Amino acid sequence: MTTLTDSRPLTKTPTPVTLTTSEPRALIPPAPGSVASPRPSSYPPGEPSLHRRARGRDSVAGSLPLMEHAALAGALALQDAATRSYGLFLRAATLPPGAAERLGPAAALRAALHAARHVPAYHAFLAEAAWRDQPDAPTPARLARLPIMDKESYVRRYSIEERCLDGALPRAGLQIDESSGSSGTAFNWVRGAAESREMRRTMALFARYLCGDGAIAINAFSMGAWATGVSTGEALRRHCIVKSTGPDVEKVLDTMRAFGPRYPYVLTGYPPFLKSLVDEGERAGFPWADYRVRALVGGEGMGEGLRAHLERRLDVVYSGYGASDLEMGVAGESPFTVWLRRRVAADDGLRRALFGDAECLPMIFQYNPLTHYVEATPGGELVVTINRLSVVSPRVRYNIHDAGGVVPFARVARLLQTRRLDPHACVAPGQPLLRFPLLYLYGRSDDTVSYMGANIYPRDVEDALYDDGSDAARITGYCLALHAQDGEERPCVHVEVRGGPHDDPEMAGRLAARIVRHLANVNRDFRNALAENPATGQLAVRLHAAGEGPFAGDAGRIKRRRVVRERGTTL
Repeated sequence: MTTLTDSRPLTKTPTPVTLTTSEPRALIPPAPGSVASPRPSSYPPGEPSLHRRARGRDSVAGSLPLMEHAALAGALALQDAATRSYGLFLRAATLPPGAAERLGPAAALRAALHAARHVPAYHAFLAEAAWRDQPDAPTPARLARLPIMDKESYVRRYSIEERCLDGALPRAGLQIDESSGSSGTAFNWVRGAAESREMRRTMALFARYLCGDGAIAINAFSMGAWATGVSTGEALRRHCIVKSTGPDVEKVLDTMRAFGPRYPYVLTGYPPFLKSLVDEGERAGFPWADYRVRALVGGEGMGEGLRAHLERRLDVVYSGYGASDLEMGVAGESPFTVWLRRRVAADDGLRRALFGDAECLPMIFQYNPLTHYVEATPGGELVVTINRLSVVSPRVRYNIHDAGGVVPFARVARLLQTRRLDPHACVAPGQPLLRFPLLYLYGRSDDTVSYMGANIYPRDVEDALYDDGSDAARITGYCLALHAQDGEERPCVHVEVRGGPHDDPEMAGRLAARIVRHLANVNRDFRNALAENPATGQLAVRLHAAGEGPFAGDAGRIKRRRVVRERGTTL
């Protein structure tokens, strides 16, 4: 973790947000039949007094109708108890769906009104948007009136301190994480002791549900100032024996050799690293079959082709969803979502019923609507609110520009019932079925290559590349681009390979044919374009030695680029 802070002076003076233009009013008046609210903070510079309020007292109780506030308070008390007891966590996560989802908007509005009172940047952000609360409206409607924020409209415009409670950093217990810079610029993100503790407790419980306890967990995420490595290690320490190696193949394999196959293992890391680990272990003769190994991956998407490749040697692989902009552990795969994704891949009707006219197979996660309220914009981008009041730098209706949506659990259950599919068949004996709502994810909203009216998604290309084991073992990376050919732009898949010549036209031809065949199978628009014009299938594959071509800068990146711009093209 870095200890540097943003020392820029305050860039904006908060403008009071009022409900009318005729007379000054409190920032958010109490709704009829609700408890009176305290007056808004005046944001005295350098005064961290409100951090104490964030840890304990609910300073926005009066901003919700009394009955809704009481119901939410009871649900949050149960949730807090569940994060301290695995048995209670399982009972709470398997309750009939609906109640927690109905209270999600109330939890998000509570967090928003808390931020409006106590965060200078958010106070000014609302004023600029001319926001007016409507206390007598239903809670979801009140929430929908709040402006959506993102990096450009909020993070870049205000200093780190302005985006914190009281306009100041807490004097102790603060962790500063750095984003990987995959969006072009690295950012610093601050997290308080209480929010980090709550996040890690939740992650630990979910990891225990997926992998059990008592295992040796080898944390192969990158360490240092990046959030994932440090937080994963701390979370797993609650139920596992942890060694943090970072993404070092030899250290991971040496650790497993040292402790031997008598222990179960949990491996964590980015999906490309796990592939390198499995492949290099095979080449070194590592006896994967003797070991019980489960894996937790994150940081980027994972296709079913890569999962299948990894599960030739690992027992099971689950992925998590989070972001430095928000936090880790927003959502996670479960036995149910992996089972469902495979059913969706084989059933176009089920896919359309759940996700509409989807062009590719999304990743599917489950999330807790009391800790994160997730919406989708009309354009299909995910908008997330972190509901906990302990968050030092709140994010309210934050658009991370990931393409996807949400589906209530009850709706999924009804659809499966009509198809006589039993989701309980996917869980191990004695393992309950989690009843959280679904979050589905296609990837970054701009992370595609468009050609002949079809959007080509990196994950679909990945599934095709890893479909053949012999070729997959040589592949260490890939990315998409458009390249100029005969006066027009055509899609090109760059593939990084190891072992054998990289100028292998036969391998390039096999991969190109496999990609076209897979895209025609899973992408309706590509299939239609191919039928109308067979030239659509003239997709190029270029092989590169490790670290060459578009992969030259990957050694210094935490996350690899999946779409690159070639000179002279419009991408």
